[in-house]
Amino acid sequence: MIRYESEERDGVEIGFVILSRPEKRNALTPDAIGHLSDAAHEGAKTARSIAIIGEGPVFCAGFDLALCAEHPDGSVMRELLTGLSEAVRVLRRLDVPVIAGVHGGAIAGGAALLGGADLVVAERSAKIGYPVVRLGVSPAVSVPFLSCSVEPGGARAMTLDPGLISAADAHRRGLVHELVDGPAAVFERVRELAFLLALKPADAVSATKAWLNELDGTAADARAAWALDASLALTGSPDEQARLQKAVFGDE
Repeated sequence: MIRYESEERDGVEIGFVILSRPEKRNALTPDAIGHLSDAAHEGAKTARSIAIIGEGPVFCAGFDLALCAEHPDGSVMRELLTGLSEAVRVLRRLDVPVIAGVHGGAIAGGAALLGGADLVVAERSAKIGYPVVRLGVSPAVSVPFLSCSVEPGGARAMTLDPGLISAADAHRRGLVHELVDGPAAVFERVRELAFLLALKPADAVSATKAWLNELDGTAADARAAWALDASLALTGSPDEQARLQKAVFGDE
C-alpha cells in the first residue's frame, strides 16, 4: 500500500513515498498510515527531500470507509485518526523539505496529509476537501495543520462545509502552492522541486523548518493532541456508525 523509492542526481538523493493502492483510490488503512510515517522517517535519514505522490486516478480518497464500517465499535476509525495525526506530525517535523503532489483528488484524510507538506503542487482540476461531517466524523484532527495554510475563517468554512473545492480555489486560499495541468505535470514538478530543495544547504533548511514549526505551533504536541481528542470523542457514536453503514452499504 505504501512504496518507497529514491532517486539521485548531482550527488543528492530524494525520496518518494508513494501511495500504492490505486484499485481503492489509495484509501488509507491503519497499516498504510503507519507505513507512510515509517517510510518518510526512514527515507529522510539519507534523502535530502521527501515527495509524497499517489498512483492511479487520485492522490488519496481518504480513509477506507468499508473497513471502518466492518468494525462498528469504532476501533478502525480510532486507529485511522490516531495514525493520521501522527503521520502529519512526522511529515511536518522532518528535517528535510516535504513536497506533496496532488492529482485527481485529495479527500478527507488525503487532504489532511497535505498539512504535513512544506509545498503542495496540484493538478488544476483536482478536487480537495474534508467532507466527513456528513458521516458524523469530526475533521478537527486536521485543523491545527490546515489553519497554518489558510486563514482561520477559511479553515472553519472548509471543515464545516462538506463540499469539495477545486485545486485552483485551494491555491487562492493558500492550501496549494503551485498549479499545473495534468497528472504527468504534477509528478514532474514535484520531482523538480524535490531536487531544487535537496540542493540547498541541509542545516539551513532544517533550522528554517524548525523555526517555522515553532512559529505556527506545529512543533508542539498539545494542539494536535487536543484536536485528535475532539475527533476521537465522536468515534463509535450511534450517529457516526449509522451514517457510515449507509454510506458504504446503502439502504441494505
